[in-house]
Amino acid sequence: MDWQISEDTVPSSMVTEADARSMVGRPPASGAWRDGDPAGDRRFASFGELRLEGGGILPSFRIAYETWGELNPARDNAILIAHALTGDSHVRGDAGPGHPTAGWWGDIVGPGAPIDTDRWFVVAPNILGGCQGSTGPASIHPDGEAWAARFPYLTVRDQVAAQARLADALGIDVWAAVIGGSMGGMHALEWAVGEPDRVARLAVLSAPPVTTADQIALNSVQLEAIHIDPRFRGGEYYEAAAGDGPHRGLALARRMALLNYRSPTELNSRFQRSWQSGVSPLGHGGRFAVESYLDFHGNKFTRRFDANSYIRLVGAMDSHDVGRDRGGVEDALGRVTATSLVLGIDSDRLFPIDGQRRIARGIPRTLDGDEAVVLNSDFGHDGFLIETAAVGAHLRRLLASD
Repeated sequence: MDWQISEDTVPSSMVTEADARSMVGRPPASGAWRDGDPAGDRRFASFGELRLEGGGILPSFRIAYETWGELNPARDNAILIAHALTGDSHVRGDAGPGHPTAGWWGDIVGPGAPIDTDRWFVVAPNILGGCQGSTGPASIHPDGEAWAARFPYLTVRDQVAAQARLADALGIDVWAAVIGGSMGGMHALEWAVGEPDRVARLAVLSAPPVTTADQIALNSVQLEAIHIDPRFRGGEYYEAAAGDGPHRGLALARRMALLNYRSPTELNSRFQRSWQSGVSPLGHGGRFAVESYLDFHGNKFTRRFDANSYIRLVGAMDSHDVGRDRGGVEDALGRVTATSLVLGIDSDRLFPIDGQRRIARGIPRTLDGDEAVVLNSDFGHDGFLIETAAVGAHLRRLLASD
């Protein structure tokens, strides 16, 4: 749960007049990528039936993904990158048709970068249930209408099962590394626990071993913001005109979430008590700058995301517990055979470092014994996306290991 894309993961800053002008115009009913939109750099893989943990069934599904580098003849140089809640497959590359924003980890992935695409074959799938090309609520149901509210409940394990089908289709038996941050770190951890023979190296960045009651509570109020928007219409809004979708509820959910992605230190130092304009917020109708900042990013989000997908993906995050039906967290972590990097941010108030420390203590083979790497950063949870020099150095260590 973070900014997810390069344009949003920069340090927080004042909203300019140009920023405000960029949000002029009514937002679409859904910001989802839809069939018929430009594919951009996406590739697509289609599969048959997927039975889900909650009892639902997808009669068929599609995974959108992007790749960089070349798979070697031995097929042992493939790296899976799992994105976070509101990310997508566009890890690297320019904005353009099909990709409204530039890649969200371009400093980490590429020729000569920490994940060097001259050596590694990198695969980044869009998450099942997402809204950027993989099957999700905005996708077409077999009856020809959007899945919408009919889209079934998903767990993190369901999403990893879909990724495993993609790995099979690509002919990848063992990933050289599985790397993920935030919700992507949940997927990476689930891969290493559930499919230990298929993961040689593991990087869990700013992710917990379980989603706690506190985190579920924070998620629940975001989802309620969407549900109470009268334009949500119980999830049946895809035919609504621009400006008539659930953008107010989705933007409010995003504003709530953003408060957990950054640290008090950063917000206080960036904005202090400054005003957005010369009009006083002290009874004269003006606004504090931090209010405008949250509004801007909430409104921007509605133009690239889908409310139903947000609900399904947050529900999947709530399902996360690597110890469920495995004898508890410690027994589950003991199954991991991968050489592992576990990294957290000291100012992270969404997934605090006690979770990463628990993971590091439980995995038999980490780069740093039973200690998690703790980065000092003012950027809170989003530090794993912003502190690319430090994160990249640790990923280099992992990929150089046996």
